[in-house]
Amino acid sequence: MSNTLNPRTKHYEFLGPPGALVVSIGVPVMTYLLYFGCSEASGGCKLDPSSIPERVVQSVTNPDWWKSLWDTEAALIYLAWYAFSVLAWAILPGDWVPGTTLRSGGKKLYKINGAVRLIPVLFIHVSNPPLSAFSTFLLALGIASGVVLRFGPESFAFIYNKWVGLITASLLMSFVQAVYCYAFSFKEGKLLALGGNSGNFIYDWFIGRELNPSIGSFDLKSFNELRPGLILWVLINISMVCEQATRRGGLANVTDSMWLVLAFQTWYVADGLYNEPALFTTMDITSDGFGFMLAVGDLTWVPFVYSLQARYLAFHPVELGPINVIAILLVNFLGYYIFRDANGEKNDFRNGKNPKNLSYMTTKKGSKLLTSGWWGRSRHPNYFGDLIMALAWSLPTGFDTPITYFYVVYFSVLLIHRQLRDDEACAIKHGEDWKTYKKLVPYRIIPYIY
Repeated sequence: MSNTLNPRTKHYEFLGPPGALVVSIGVPVMTYLLYFGCSEASGGCKLDPSSIPERVVQSVTNPDWWKSLWDTEAALIYLAWYAFSVLAWAILPGDWVPGTTLRSGGKKLYKINGAVRLIPVLFIHVSNPPLSAFSTFLLALGIASGVVLRFGPESFAFIYNKWVGLITASLLMSFVQAVYCYAFSFKEGKLLALGGNSGNFIYDWFIGRELNPSIGSFDLKSFNELRPGLILWVLINISMVCEQATRRGGLANVTDSMWLVLAFQTWYVADGLYNEPALFTTMDITSDGFGFMLAVGDLTWVPFVYSLQARYLAFHPVELGPINVIAILLVNFLGYYIFRDANGEKNDFRNGKNPKNLSYMTTKKGSKLLTSGWWGRSRHPNYFGDLIMALAWSLPTGFDTPITYFYVVYFSVLLIHRQLRDDEACAIKHGEDWKTYKKLVPYRIIPYIY
């Protein structure tokens, strides 16, 4: 395509190529570190920063440690899971929906059948939910449940023992996909991401050079965003429940803390999948390319880092008691209400509806920005709800170690980074009107604080 459609990237994120390289190495290292620093095999989750350098040196200088990262059986299991996800996408019925208008003028079509057909009243502000009779998520849960009921919880606890090998397999899949997408982005006629055409190999491979890499009608970016990693996250949690049940004499003896983590995170994933069409208006889909950053985030980071609480509880059971359970439930429901109600306000407004009669300002370009409701309290109230839920997911692990609260810290950094990216993009788009808007809505994420 012409240089007009695919201009050179002039602005770097992540501090440019050096930052991209550091993150590309750091994400795999941190994923392994969270296992070797917080696992039964390593003696629990005792945080002792002074011992980390010595333990790292002992590991990386030991050839047997490097060999232990690879597990052929685990790699085949992961490959089978990914193949199952692709086949489910291809075979299960679903609707084809258009995305946003591309710079080239057209719209990309996406097949949606990743969502669960749950009772609509359970989800707030759902408009035009997917109409597929079956779904990838429901099928995966059905198979997992069938295996557990037929053969007992010990039959589905294998993920606990295959953890390191599965991480390695997912990292390899992420690397291969990033290389493939980068290489094929040089074919004639490709629409590139505005932020991924710098000409620097490391940076473009990391950030994603092509906007929508596809194999026929199979869109890699949107597929990886919701299916193999997000659904695997729930399956991993189920496996951790089974591991704890095997140790404690059955599912009836699983702790209340483990059930809370499973319920909270399954609900979160189900909600995201049920509202699958909303994905196609996010920055990941509309403006970001698909490179190692998104690949490793979707396929490795989400399932193997976000499930840290469940994995911890599998070998370190915590009994909360009724009062603590109710308190944590209230924290999670508060976060979910803010998250879903805020997104509902935005989606209604984008679709020309305003049932709450919210006030807004109109920019010189004709855009309308909400200035009341949740979006009058902060510029990203949905992030605020997300952070409250993140805290609720960690609270069931108790306070014996801070490591299980890693997700809260990481997610705060992630959402602040996203907020800064969003604000920068809006400042470019709206100009002086954005300054006016920020005076009307001064808080970025947490009302009256940040």
